[in-house]
Amino acid sequence: MSAFTITAAEEIGVPIVLFYTIAACSFMGFKQLRAVVEKGLFPLKDESCFKNGYLDTVIDWIPGMRDIRLRDLPTFARNTNLDDTGFNFIMEETERAHEASAVVLHTFDALEPDVLEALSSMLPHVYTVGPLQLHLNQIPEHPMKMGYTVVTPEQLVEFGWGLANSKLPFFWVIRPDLVIGESAILPPEFVAETKERSLIVGWCPQEQVLNHPSVGGFLMHSGWNSTVESLTAGVPMLCWPFFGDQQMDCRHTCNEWGIGMGITDDAKREEKKLLVHLDNLANQVLFRKS
Repeated sequence: MSAFTITAAEEIGVPIVLFYTIAACSFMGFKQLRAVVEKGLFPLKDESCFKNGYLDTVIDWIPGMRDIRLRDLPTFARNTNLDDTGFNFIMEETERAHEASAVVLHTFDALEPDVLEALSSMLPHVYTVGPLQLHLNQIPEHPMKMGYTVVTPEQLVEFGWGLANSKLPFFWVIRPDLVIGESAILPPEFVAETKERSLIVGWCPQEQVLNHPSVGGFLMHSGWNSTVESLTAGVPMLCWPFFGDQQMDCRHTCNEWGIGMGITDDAKREEKKLLVHLDNLANQVLFRKS
């Protein structure tokens, strides 16, 4: 809510420090939304842009980044409406970040040095405070509801059979609200096929599970908190981004840091099977080491 808090701070005459719980690369992506408009890349002409290769347009003018495509930018840029509320809100709030006394990002210098250097030339003061997950044992536990990514029943089944066909043991967290508009129901054939090598639950203490020595891989939607948890636990990732900053997180996880592999939007069970063999449905599946 930085656009509002900056205004409030100015009105009462106090300094303000903005804390963004995202990667530096994603924050930089948000800051480029105005340039995307000015260079004619947004709004999209029509729905055909999602399938005709337009999203693979290379963007070579973002400071501190290279080989970025339009599809790697935050998904707010995938829209045919110039007046889209989400796009304009994000564009305004990141444009005004330079008005703050300082900006704090949930990352660390060794992970994103080039982007952080570029941001430091744009903003008064930039500080990093990550990985915050390493401080979890320093604070009292409290109940928290997390998660917003949902899937279709078809995607659930495809991922299920991809896991079944991998023949690997796995731990799958299926939230009660995971499937769009209905309950998550897996085919009885899948249950029978995997019952001796699977554990399916509705919730888990993710940070503790990722740090367990038997975990060999993490299939996730590339949300930044989960990415940092997996990174600090030393667990490689299979990335299936959905929206927001997840595309940029996925791109850097796979291409810059070399600690993950991406899954395409329309990936079918055979592709998932191959990726699994490379050692939670979207932030929910963890694979045991062989």
